[in-house]
Amino acid sequence: MSQAEWEKICNLLDQSGPGVIDIQEALTAIPAIAPENGGQGESDKSAVLKKMVERLAPDELIDVPAPDPRVPSGERPNWFAVFNGTSGERTVWIMAHMDVVPPGDFALWSSDPYRIRIRDGKIFGRGTEDNQQGIASALAAVGAIRKAGVKPAWNIGLAFVSDEETGSRFGIDYVLRQRPGLFRQNDFIVIPDSGDSWGSQIEVAEKSILWIKCETLGKQTHGSTPEKGCNAHRAAAHFIVEMDRLHNLFDEKDPLYDPPGSTFEPTKKEANVENINTVPGKDVVYFDCRILPQYPLDKVKDRIRRYAAKIEKKYNVQMTLSYIQDVAAPPPTARDAPVVQALQRAVKTVLKRDAGPVGIGGGTVAAVFRSHGLPAVCWCTLDDTMHGPDEYSRIDNTLADAKVFAALMLSI
Repeated sequence: MSQAEWEKICNLLDQSGPGVIDIQEALTAIPAIAPENGGQGESDKSAVLKKMVERLAPDELIDVPAPDPRVPSGERPNWFAVFNGTSGERTVWIMAHMDVVPPGDFALWSSDPYRIRIRDGKIFGRGTEDNQQGIASALAAVGAIRKAGVKPAWNIGLAFVSDEETGSRFGIDYVLRQRPGLFRQNDFIVIPDSGDSWGSQIEVAEKSILWIKCETLGKQTHGSTPEKGCNAHRAAAHFIVEMDRLHNLFDEKDPLYDPPGSTFEPTKKEANVENINTVPGKDVVYFDCRILPQYPLDKVKDRIRRYAAKIEKKYNVQMTLSYIQDVAAPPPTARDAPVVQALQRAVKTVLKRDAGPVGIGGGTVAAVFRSHGLPAVCWCTLDDTMHGPDEYSRIDNTLADAKVFAALMLSI
């Protein structure tokens, strides 16, 4: 590819801002929420997105839907668009997920989370950064390459999957089990779902994940006669404090990760009683634990069970622990893997910055690829507003990502 062709692609991407806004507007308006979070899945959003991709004239479309009777369509869409290069020995994959998390408290948003609002070069709305920025940047990159008439050296693959936000059982994990040959060992697999505002972090490793549900059963009674009952709420509160001791027991630090240590956070709490003057007989709390890979999860769970037994004995309650996610971290992608080196070159070419490998606590679908022996990385430029109120995506971040992806696709 000539320098003139590359400059043409960059010029096309510089003019792609309105197209990015159109993509974000269309996708944000369709809440693609998992049934676990009260939604109807990703099918409606997938149909709109597929029409966008079909306009780019892919050489192949591959559908691998995951059956799920909980959603109206009966399935969770996963599909892949392939654009042939001069050689099919490698595919450069950009993969994004279609599902989003619920908006949370609407009162905390400055506007309707499902209608985009643009201010100061930012597109506000649920899903705009997580993960529609990745969708928009991938479409923009391929669109510019196609419009410029440039043939890439390798195949380009765009992957759009479901269920990332709730564990990927109906998403990429299902795909890799059903179609094990779709992704190959020498493919470049890049997931724009983790990064920083400078584009300097290439995520190659993740922590292990434990999502814990703790159900405490005591005895309900009147608030004025607590001695006649067993306050499940008090016991659960003490268990939360007890769990904080895990930070001292599993206290190693690894500078590859940010944050460098293991975390054990109490998060969700279910409602117990409706009135103030009743001692609750049941209390349910949840924890999100991200644990450095050197600690076996069985060892962590054994310690948690000991804490629960201590609380049971002290407060005369029964505690049941269940693990909503129980995922040991797979081996990381090598820091000098070909995909890491190629992405570093692309970032240097476009952003004039050095990007280095990092580990994160958040779970991404890259870990699913790694568990299947496929070296995958996460990279993008973002402000990390995902999952919060007034989530936004910067238009200039999207276009910068698109240029980096185009450089990677064209082996620059």
